[in-house]
Amino acid sequence: MKIAVLGAGAFGTALGGILADKGYDIDYYDSRLEREKLSDVLADAKYIVLCVPSKAAPYLLPYLPKNKPLIVATKGILSDKAFDDFKDYMVLSGPGFADDIKAAKNTKLTATDDRIIELFETNYLTFDKTNDKRGVLMCGALKNVYAILAGLEELEPNTEEHARFLTDVSEEMKALLSANSAQPETVDLVCGKGDLKITCAYPSRNYEFGRILCKNPNAEPEKTVEGISALKRIKRGEIIVPIEAIKLKDLMSRSDKWA
Repeated sequence: MKIAVLGAGAFGTALGGILADKGYDIDYYDSRLEREKLSDVLADAKYIVLCVPSKAAPYLLPYLPKNKPLIVATKGILSDKAFDDFKDYMVLSGPGFADDIKAAKNTKLTATDDRIIELFETNYLTFDKTNDKRGVLMCGALKNVYAILAGLEELEPNTEEHARFLTDVSEEMKALLSANSAQPETVDLVCGKGDLKITCAYPSRNYEFGRILCKNPNAEPEKTVEGISALKRIKRGEIIVPIEAIKLKDLMSRSDKWA
């Protein structure tokens, strides 16, 4: 069975490696190639795995077939509206580092469909499960935004202040999911609290950018910081921000120079 993996970066090749080890025929798409190559990669593929950066995803989605099963492994997509035309999509997310997966270290992710578990589960890669695709997508984007705030407030991991921040943010995320017709309990899965914890600390690029902003409010990121684009979309009204989201609203008011 052929599976098309769109995105040949660290995470895409980590997931593709699992599939290849299981005997599937894997074909990667690299965005640096001509667009005509995409049609070759998609041809005869049973599944499509989306692993491109979140900023690139909107440009790629219009070229994908809407009737093939799509596994969205790209984190940072705030809204599920981009997938309205897809007849069969599912989401894979959580606190998994590509290097850990490639090294076969124990990792747990969140899946929204049993087919993801069937394809990717190994003795080192396990899953919790929900049918809340919208909530899983939101968690994957919101944790990046809150990681910037954690860095901006100079919160040191493994301190009581940092732990309180994570607790407060988890409650805010639940309010955000609820206000946007997602399931607040999704935050309790590894795609929520688990991913939030590791993103609000080093070596997260979002957290590091927040630490830089604390010293220089006019700083510009040297690397891609997914939380910036997510925050811009929040400020444009892509999701509903309830009154309970105090920390998020505070960050929105402080971000005019960079988001």
